[in-house]
Amino acid sequence: NASRQIEHPHPHTAFGCCNRRRVGNSRSWVNTENGGGSKMSNFLIPSASEPSKRIEMYSPRFYAACTVGGILSCGLTHMAVTPLDLVKCNMQIDPAKYKSISSGFGVLFKEQGARGLFRGWVPTLFGYSAQGACKFGFYEFFKKYYSNLVGSENATKYKTFICLAGSASAEVIADVALCPMEAVKVRVQTQPGFAKGLSDGLPKFIESDGASG
Repeated sequence: NASRQIEHPHPHTAFGCCNRRRVGNSRSWVNTENGGGSKMSNFLIPSASEPSKRIEMYSPRFYAACTVGGILSCGLTHMAVTPLDLVKCNMQIDPAKYKSISSGFGVLFKEQGARGLFRGWVPTLFGYSAQGACKFGFYEFFKKYYSNLVGSENATKYKTFICLAGSASAEVIADVALCPMEAVKVRVQTQPGFAKGLSDGLPKFIESDGASG
């Protein structure tokens, strides 16, 4: 049958004892209490018979998903801890002025205000997004590449080494992708007056150090 009535067996739930109707072939239930006119709860759960949209391993969609996952997990998290990274960089440059994390936050807040604690967040976001995209995407690429290179039997036997080699290869590319933004970020955060952010910091950096800097 396309639909059927069942009795709700739990009288102590938020809606009390009620009837629910199953809609079509899916596991979608609507509350039909009070003559069926009230839809107090609507549970939409895909039916087991419905085809699931899975991403095929090592397909373009798979690598795209890995890349997006790397951008979100690395770019956003590093941007969120920009204030801590700012204090850390200044402690390394001028330990006499920034003696500890707590005093470093105090000095920066006093001199630059709350907004100054996020100085360098744009190159941080872009740089670590690029790093995460390369790290996650190329790891899966190299893992498959090295597995195919040694054959399925050896790939299974030396799975740990395959993963380590794929991770190391991806990390090299990821760190190279990070370098330009990291260089600008450090200048913006540790050299007062150098630049306000990425838009003016990158041209100044290229002008002073060249594109290879």
